[in-house]
Amino acid sequence: MTTTEAQKMLDKIFGQIFGFQNPYSLEQFLQKHAFDVRLPLQVFDSTTGEETWAQSANPSKFVRFENTINNPNLVGNDWMLPKQSINSMEDILAIWNQINYTATERTIDSVNVHESDNIYESENVFRAQDISGSNNILFSDGVTKSEFVAASQRSSSLSYCIRTEDSKESSNSFAVSWSSRVQNSMFIHDARDLYECLFCSHLSSRKYCIANMQYEEKEYFRIKKMVIEWILIS
Repeated sequence: MTTTEAQKMLDKIFGQIFGFQNPYSLEQFLQKHAFDVRLPLQVFDSTTGEETWAQSANPSKFVRFENTINNPNLVGNDWMLPKQSINSMEDILAIWNQINYTATERTIDSVNVHESDNIYESENVFRAQDISGSNNILFSDGVTKSEFVAASQRSSSLSYCIRTEDSKESSNSFAVSWSSRVQNSMFIHDARDLYECLFCSHLSSRKYCIANMQYEEKEYFRIKKMVIEWILIS
């Protein structure tokens, strides 16, 4: 996935949720809305020197997952070494150091993945990690069975969501945490079965509520427009 493709994906997600044209570049969105999401870190392949992306930067040596196969810079295509004499733990550790690289940009049955790590059965993923069975994901961590999601964490079964955490089965929403079955809503915590609600916590089976107060539909949408404008300029 190119940065141009990722930008188009972000534009689509943003437009679907807010009904406005996305004003942010990828970097601006990352700094404003994904600043607290655990994302892959840039490191360098120890065998080629090329840039790569890892879930953790703690190991000292890295190798891109695709470079673990048929890489002439490594110790043989099957990673086997000739038998050596071992007389101490120091011998073992020295030999182990020759082959102990941490694989990066790991993917299984996935396509069009960029700057990401630990991606399973997914497509169109940009700067994300621990993504499974999902499509069109960016700047996210721990998202499963979802599509068109940005800046989200530890959630599943989402569609068109930004900044969703520890939630499931939600769509067209922004800033949702510890909730399920939330639609067309913003700033929701510990709730379920909400439709068109704003700044609500601990509610269930409600619509057109703001800060846990009930509003008529027309008045609700007047205030929602004000909230969206506040999000865009704050």
